[in-house]
Amino acid sequence: MKRSVTLALALLAATALPVAAQSTLRVKPSGDVRITDPHLGSDSMARNMGYMVYDTLFAVDDQLRIRPQMAESHEVLEGGRVWRFRLREGLVFQDGSPVTAADVVASLRRWAQNDGLGQQLIARGAVFEAEGANAFTLTLNTPWGMVLEALGKPAAPVPFIMPERLAQTPANRPVPEVLGSGPYRFVANEWRAGDRLVFARHAGYRPRGEAAAGLSGGRVARFDRVEWLIMPDQQTAIDALRKGEIDIAEDIPADLLSVLRRDRNITVANQDDLGVAQQIRLNTTQPPFNNPVLRQALLHAVNGQDFLSAVTTDPSQGRVCNSFYVCSSPYHSTAGWPSVNLDRARQLVRESGYDGTPVVFLNAAENTNINAFTLVADQLFRSIGLRTDVQAMDWATVVARRQSREPVARGGWSVFISGPGGLDMMEPVSHLGLRSNCDRAWFGWPCDEEIERLRAAFADTPDEARKREIAAQIQARALQTVPYIPIGVQYQLRAHRANLTGLLNPPAPVYWNVSRR
Repeated sequence: MKRSVTLALALLAATALPVAAQSTLRVKPSGDVRITDPHLGSDSMARNMGYMVYDTLFAVDDQLRIRPQMAESHEVLEGGRVWRFRLREGLVFQDGSPVTAADVVASLRRWAQNDGLGQQLIARGAVFEAEGANAFTLTLNTPWGMVLEALGKPAAPVPFIMPERLAQTPANRPVPEVLGSGPYRFVANEWRAGDRLVFARHAGYRPRGEAAAGLSGGRVARFDRVEWLIMPDQQTAIDALRKGEIDIAEDIPADLLSVLRRDRNITVANQDDLGVAQQIRLNTTQPPFNNPVLRQALLHAVNGQDFLSAVTTDPSQGRVCNSFYVCSSPYHSTAGWPSVNLDRARQLVRESGYDGTPVVFLNAAENTNINAFTLVADQLFRSIGLRTDVQAMDWATVVARRQSREPVARGGWSVFISGPGGLDMMEPVSHLGLRSNCDRAWFGWPCDEEIERLRAAFADTPDEARKREIAAQIQARALQTVPYIPIGVQYQLRAHRANLTGLLNPPAPVYWNVSRR
């Protein structure tokens, strides 16, 4: 048997030191939380909440390298068919019970059913088995080189670890309790939907000894409480930030930046370095966009710059990516991308046989970017001959409504605009938007055997040149099936009181390690 390099835990003694907490940190998050089960889907707010409460076996650092988190070590056996993992000592859930290998195994089995990388593991015959209290194995039919990338993925749904009794909940039903082993615990009796969520420091949490970097390293809870205050009105949130009533405001609209930048008590910076991949997501299962010709018409109609210009005049805050891979991806290419041609778009609408079925937009009107993008799309769609129906709601309602597979006449939907993290759109295997495995795909449920065959081939190919070829083939096929329409990459801005230190900027906003001077 071949043994890999073992990842060892360092500085164990440092983790036992007590942490001095600093009262309450108040945050205006980018949206409300409707789904509290982070395994259930790809909602970014459920993911962000998950990072407060849960922990992961592995995590990405600030260079996007996979690092151990709950794992103490791992080894690779039988030529890559068997992986053995050992948990670090001292892991406990927020109810005081120890974290065991059985909890991890049950959590990973559940997570894998809803996640693209997890589904790739299942396709390779993944069997997770506990070996005593602190070790478990993963056995595959064939070796696969992306095991650690799967177990350490930062994008939703994240492979968060929860107690076995909760992880035994069917993967399509929400768990009845929010309970993890992370640095903060969810205070359920203080949750007021549409108003606030409260997290309290988990006294039993033992951070890793390494310095925090990205999502990896020591997750030190320096505040007794973190409160997420839901403020749909951006001006209200900015006023509260300037008065010191809140400490942090996420997702700042460009038209309010000048006021904040003149305030010496406020610091404004990019929320992360990768940005979000803004896109027009289409329901491919219901008229009118169950017609691929109509979807292709949109490729000729959408000019991403028109959308970005509706929210910012600063080119450093967004850029067009005429590709299904984000601009920072090694597989990014504009090859085959059609030029903007409204006459051609109108011709394709006619050729599609479009019958006037309304295009129903789910518009998260509280979100400055989504609202602006939706209004631009509405005008554009009407200009090429489509009937539209823009329905305003908050983001939490969008998250709930987009699960409907009913026709638009029975409360269904046609389009929503969203910005998954750039990591979600980097390469074909974990790509949230390109997944085309029908009912198991992201909302909109594109279904294409060829794309799925190519994604599997990409995952099985160790040669980088061949990977690039397959990624190009996937893009060429997606230009025919059109699972969604890219708008561009946009960099979200976060403002905070200048007396805060230690804020990190990984692919998901996290609030461990933050201190107040």
